[in-house]
Amino acid sequence: MLAVVLILVAAAAIIAALVHRKRQSLRLKKRFGTEYERTVERAGGESKAEAELRAREARVAKLDIRPLPAEEARRFSQAWRGLQGRFVDSPKGAVVQADKLVRELMTARGYPMGDFERRASDISVDHPGVVDAYRSAQVIAAKDARGEADTEELRKAIVHYRTLFADLLEVRTDPVAETPRSTVAAQS
Repeated sequence: MLAVVLILVAAAAIIAALVHRKRQSLRLKKRFGTEYERTVERAGGESKAEAELRAREARVAKLDIRPLPAEEARRFSQAWRGLQGRFVDSPKGAVVQADKLVRELMTARGYPMGDFERRASDISVDHPGVVDAYRSAQVIAAKDARGEADTEELRKAIVHYRTLFADLLEVRTDPVAETPRSTVAAQS
């Protein structure tokens, strides 16, 4: 009788562990979207990928990521609009400026400025929908640095950077007015 009870308890524990793991997998898939699949492919399996994604979450949770004061967000928005205007005359220069402006915005928000993969990993935690755009922009920027990108590719890089920029441009509203935190979209 004791053996049967122990077997049932062990079976229940195994089932509970499997259900918990499945829920964690679903949570990570939902949170990270395409970044989940990219990480699984790169890590060589779901277990390793999920461990990496949980480590990203823990690392980013320790960072002091903060929304921007409204005035600083306006300054960044104006800088972006100016950059887009200069694209017509100097597409190559605009891509370099877009990368620089995105890095400045990330720094202002509190993201550490490690290597590109670390920045992309950090962004993927809170902005998983735009990390692919960031990766695509970086590929084109690297191609441009080698003198191999054409104007259409540079345009695509600007669009990718704009997508990331708009998502990162969160604004802290005036606490006296008690308005909720909002996102200011970058002008197209």
